[in-house]
Amino acid sequence: MSNVRQVPLLIGGEWVSGDGTIEVTDKYSGAVIAHAARASREQVDAAVASAKQSFEHHQLEPYRRFEILRKTSELIEQRRSSFVESIVGESGFPVSDANNEVTRAVQTFLLSAEETKRIVGEMVPIQGASGQSHRTAYTIRVPRGVVCGITSFNSPLNMVAHKVAPALAAGNTVVIKPPGATPISAASLCEILIEAGLPRAHVNLIQGPGGQIGNWLTSNPDIRFYTFTGSTVVGKALHQAVGLRPIALELGSIAATIVCSDADLARAVPRCVNSAFRRAGQACTSIQRLFIDEEVFDQFAGMLVDATRALKVGDPHSPETEVGPMISVDEAIRAERWIHEAVQLGATLIQGGKRERALLQPSILRDVRNDMKVMCDEIFAPVMSIIPFRSFDDAIRQVNSTPFGLAAGVFTQDVNRAIKATRELHVGIVHINESSSSRVDLVPFGGVKDSGLGREGPRYAIQEMTEERLITISTL
Repeated sequence: MSNVRQVPLLIGGEWVSGDGTIEVTDKYSGAVIAHAARASREQVDAAVASAKQSFEHHQLEPYRRFEILRKTSELIEQRRSSFVESIVGESGFPVSDANNEVTRAVQTFLLSAEETKRIVGEMVPIQGASGQSHRTAYTIRVPRGVVCGITSFNSPLNMVAHKVAPALAAGNTVVIKPPGATPISAASLCEILIEAGLPRAHVNLIQGPGGQIGNWLTSNPDIRFYTFTGSTVVGKALHQAVGLRPIALELGSIAATIVCSDADLARAVPRCVNSAFRRAGQACTSIQRLFIDEEVFDQFAGMLVDATRALKVGDPHSPETEVGPMISVDEAIRAERWIHEAVQLGATLIQGGKRERALLQPSILRDVRNDMKVMCDEIFAPVMSIIPFRSFDDAIRQVNSTPFGLAAGVFTQDVNRAIKATRELHVGIVHINESSSSRVDLVPFGGVKDSGLGREGPRYAIQEMTEERLITISTL
């Protein structure tokens, strides 16, 4: 047990134990690697009170915020190997994915640091109104106060960065609640923020069962903004619970990509395979439905199977591994059951389908129907269904047929199809000649319909995390 890490709570600048602990396991071996403190109701309220007091009494100038966030970015890079080790263990990400997670977090903090210098309002043409020539009007953007960030397991470092860094850049203070399965990276990040010079109570870390902690957080009136990544069911409940207070929700999806007959198939194959199976398919933008023009369907399906079979699947601690375990054995069993149900209903499994503990082989299904779970519910697993289409209009209609609308990809060399897709796909993000999971951290990220509201990306999140205030000045 000497190698088991203790992950305490961070409240008011002090690392404290909680009301019991939660076991954190290595997602491949199942061994316990950490004990995370579980917060009580009183500790949750204390964390929020601490953040509120720090906001009111320790406001930082924009340039000082820039310095702290830039230093945090540098320290994350310096401790890359430690973060990679933690991420591989707590999430099951292969080393390559864990490295990418660190690289992106470095950028997210650097981008947020730069944005502290560019938080501005705008001039308002009040003099254009009758009788107002003696007045000047403009807006400023001011921080909201305490920001609560609730994150998901499938990005244990960079997702926390996307909540914390823009909130701090905007001048807010933060209470962060990571998932019980992956709390280690969040705690390490909080340590670095304090080391970088952040006032100790500006960031608070609490842990515990999501439903219970979430109820306590949403009932606390001192939290002025919520940002959540997770399931649509939980997101809707949070949205209802916070009332008139603003919230940003990055929720579920059944992400799709379209491959047209004129696509560069050699370019599309590795991007589709990576999108479907990286992080064991546990990303809201992972390809779950791949629509392929019937003219190239069989050819492209064969290329997909060959590329998928070449993936190295297994122990995420091995540098050669490309696909590691899912977040838990239970989740892998659920996904395996969905595959079997689809096959029983007539689908054909052309790749994968086998499971060993939490490790589910990357799987491809064809001959699927829209009423199968693999097509109409978010599977969040390394499972992709491929569907032929005759007309581009039909492919767009099928992509739009679910309640979700996060991201879609389209592979085509026809500019008319590309423009049509950007106008008619009812999603928040359309990628041309990239898959649905293409993302750069500086761009606006978010969905429509049941996939959420609000936008991430440092510049855009800062807009969400600040209030617009109108100022008028009358000449006497």
